[in-house]
Amino acid sequence: MNPNNPLNSVVFITLPENFEISKKAMHIDTTIPLPVQLPIGSNQDEPFDISTLSEEMILAGILTVLAYDKSNPNLNYYRNIITNAKPNIKTELSEAAILKARNEDFDIAEEIFDALRGLDPEDMAIVLNTALFFDQRADSYRKSGLIEDANAYDNDAEYYYKQVMDAEPAIPDAFFNAGFFYLKQKNFIKGKECFEIYLAYVVDTKDEELGENGIYKKQRAAEIIRDIENRNLDDELFKSAYDLICNEEEEKGLDKIRQFLEKNPKIWNAWFLLGWGLRRVGRYADAKQAFDETIKLGGDNCDTYNELAICQMELGDLAGSKKTLLQAFQLEPENTKIMSNLGFISLKEGDIESARGYFTAVLEFDPEDKIALSALSQLEF
Repeated sequence: MNPNNPLNSVVFITLPENFEISKKAMHIDTTIPLPVQLPIGSNQDEPFDISTLSEEMILAGILTVLAYDKSNPNLNYYRNIITNAKPNIKTELSEAAILKARNEDFDIAEEIFDALRGLDPEDMAIVLNTALFFDQRADSYRKSGLIEDANAYDNDAEYYYKQVMDAEPAIPDAFFNAGFFYLKQKNFIKGKECFEIYLAYVVDTKDEELGENGIYKKQRAAEIIRDIENRNLDDELFKSAYDLICNEEEEKGLDKIRQFLEKNPKIWNAWFLLGWGLRRVGRYADAKQAFDETIKLGGDNCDTYNELAICQMELGDLAGSKKTLLQAFQLEPENTKIMSNLGFISLKEGDIESARGYFTAVLEFDPEDKIALSALSQLEF
């Protein structure tokens, strides 16, 4: 038995005939086993005391089953119970999940989204919100330097984006949000395709029907498509280079991006990709030159400054690295990856207190940040 399985906290009971919880009790079919959420610390193997049964325990048990037991033969019956007892349950749970995700209480948010999809598997708005949740979770983990975890959540996000993009009738916002997801993956070909499909759905919609936000989305999608085309970012060489570098085939990827740069020497994204590949193989001086060119051509963003700072640090230029990181920090003062790197620079400078301050600040934003936790534990010795 898996001790971490949430279903271990649920027991199935059969109620006696004419059993009532209260005068306003939900209708219960006593021939069907009922899932009941046990109180924390209860032993599932002990007989359940039916005198302690409450409506809340039943509803919590049903939500757990909906989230984690997708093959249960009584799911439709359980859905009917909970929607009759709580007609606004989807709205309440959706608001709770979004709030938890916004506060980066990711595990609880994921549990709620699991329950929501179990409650109404056909509701594509829930599926889209699930995709957005995993997308956000991946971003947060990547900022904390947890790349493998971030990649796993990216895969989850893409799985749900694909589900909702296949929905009938179509949901244009699914393509708009998926477009940004693919841009972050440097998959400009797929991103452009998503924005083009989004525009195809809304192009004939009148502005008064779209509203202010819809008009913005329509203009933004068209702007992104033009930018991708003007910079040839939908070129297969660019996509191949990115994929190869991600898959630890850096030399092949570097060859591809150099071919791209021969035809497109003024594209900062390509110079960034060149620098990233060079940095990964330890060619820090060459990578620094590439990142300098990236900034010169307009790629003066937090990611570029962070990569440049790593190269400067590896080349022994601690003062330059710190200055660059502080530039990045001004752009994104809540970026925990930048805070951590400032902490490591402080360590190299021998400034233990400043280092401790940076790593502690990281944990204020993300108490589970493994890099900061490890660094602070080392400072205790």
